[in-house]
Amino acid sequence: MSSPIDNIRNFAIIAHIDHGKSTIADRIIHRCGGLTEREMKAQVLDSMDIERERGITIKAQTVKLNYKAKNGKEYILNIIDTPGHVDFSYEVSRSLYACEGSILIVDSTQGVEAQTLANVYQALDINHEIIPILNKIDLPASEIDRTKKQIEDVIGIDTSNAVSCSGKTGEGIDEILESIVKILPSPKGQKEEYLKCLLVDSWYDSYLGVVILVRVIDGKIIKNMKIKMISTKQEYIVEKVGVFTPKAKDVNELNSGEIGFIITGIKNLSDTKVGDTICEADKPLVQALPGFKPSKPVVFCGLFPVDSSEYQKLKDGLAKLQLNDASFSYEAESSSALGLGFRCGFLGLLHLEIITERLEREFDINLLTTTPGVVYKVHLNKGEIIELQNPSSLPDPTFIKLIEEPWIKATIISPDQYLGSIIKICQDKRGIQTNLTYSGNRAVLSYELPLNEVVFDFNDRLKSMTSGYASFDYEMLNHKEGDLVKLSILVNSEPVDALSMMVHKDFAQSIGKEVCEKLKDLIPRHNFMIPVQAAIGGKIIARETIKGFKKDVLTKIHGGGARDRKRKLLDKQKKGKAKSKQFGRVEIPQEAFIGVLKINKDI
Repeated sequence: MSSPIDNIRNFAIIAHIDHGKSTIADRIIHRCGGLTEREMKAQVLDSMDIERERGITIKAQTVKLNYKAKNGKEYILNIIDTPGHVDFSYEVSRSLYACEGSILIVDSTQGVEAQTLANVYQALDINHEIIPILNKIDLPASEIDRTKKQIEDVIGIDTSNAVSCSGKTGEGIDEILESIVKILPSPKGQKEEYLKCLLVDSWYDSYLGVVILVRVIDGKIIKNMKIKMISTKQEYIVEKVGVFTPKAKDVNELNSGEIGFIITGIKNLSDTKVGDTICEADKPLVQALPGFKPSKPVVFCGLFPVDSSEYQKLKDGLAKLQLNDASFSYEAESSSALGLGFRCGFLGLLHLEIITERLEREFDINLLTTTPGVVYKVHLNKGEIIELQNPSSLPDPTFIKLIEEPWIKATIISPDQYLGSIIKICQDKRGIQTNLTYSGNRAVLSYELPLNEVVFDFNDRLKSMTSGYASFDYEMLNHKEGDLVKLSILVNSEPVDALSMMVHKDFAQSIGKEVCEKLKDLIPRHNFMIPVQAAIGGKIIARETIKGFKKDVLTKIHGGGARDRKRKLLDKQKKGKAKSKQFGRVEIPQEAFIGVLKINKDI
């Protein structure tokens, strides 16, 4: 017998990275008896090895728990534990749509951070009720009153109902549960209406096919029911209905207000569009739910196998990873220097790092990644606009009217003693300051920055110059016209397309010089002299020369007429070197590519 809808609470756990979301989720699961003492482990919802090793959440996870409150009523709690990192904010946004409220966790030793703000604003945009939770009160550095004031000053939400707790010791967990049932609203929905259901997430299971996570808005979803996906117009039979407790558990039906999973025998993840509306096949809906914006990759790079015989292995690995991550895209590309590979799109640099690490670890492939780049809009003289992902595909400059690059709105929160350094790095990256406010001794900076300048090393440099205290979050703005040029690298007068990059005109010479210097050290010497050049169009802007080996051909010559014979031999050697330079092929080792990719753009 299912509980009435008034006794259901659907809520997301949101916070900045490392503020204790998954640990508090563990405590709530343990308190509500979702798992036995023996089954419990730290970060029980972080199922991937890479999540557990890095201590971060990558995929949002759901749990259905039963909780008996102090008023004697039985409640159903549907929890969604969300990622905190900016690259996975898409996971957060779709999780929030499935809930009516959020619990906001703030580390009482660190206060409000950049992703705290970003996630709260997402929740407020869809009218969520929010309960602030101050975590880590067991630590000596915990400052509860200061953190409450910061939440009120920076975010602007009331902290009179804030709960202090410790995910480590379990203190305050009962108060969190009581606040959830008292403050958060119950879902609104009609059990008697026709089925209206939101597709929240989907992933691939090698035994069951595609598993679909749904939030039932109206009506109910029952085993063997015939359902229809509104966006694709496809119809399917529901083979299995279930919930996560956090173990998967089969049930006969999901009623309005509930979150669970269904299996319909779908084999291809592209048939399940996240944000789609599901209805009964014979009772179609007139109006679909608003859904979500599809996630768009913002960072692109090439992935190539170090050993070309592993190309098929890489292709299979990418196809399998895409089954569980629809926000990641790839297409085949070839490079004269690196051979066959793939051009891949990611939501950010951490997303790129996670995918490449999983490919190397789970599929045992040695990978080479090219310089990460962003999507440029190239306006041609004829009025066409093309989206450019790979700099080597840039049309001839005479056909180009202008190039637009993507810009972001960045929020940086840092102790004020590092403010000067942060402003300098933002200015160096062509940033425009839009706001600066204070909360105690912490500065909240807003900047507009070109994504191309941020994508490479901005976060790492920000962390190192502020001893790890600064936090950084961004959201996409739009494309703006930029004075951009394609920097080509030529080795022995041959362009190396894998090393071409889009740069701002002001930085082109210094970056070109740095790349040439690096390649001079990394390309081995040949029998002939090798010029390494950086060029914009037909103009060479930087050059280094790798000297050739000089073989001593004169040692055996002595006696009469030695001078003329020496001259003849040296002329012959000179011609031989010129011929080998003309026909000789310069092999660029993998270390040279890796070395150039690691160049710190600290210009």
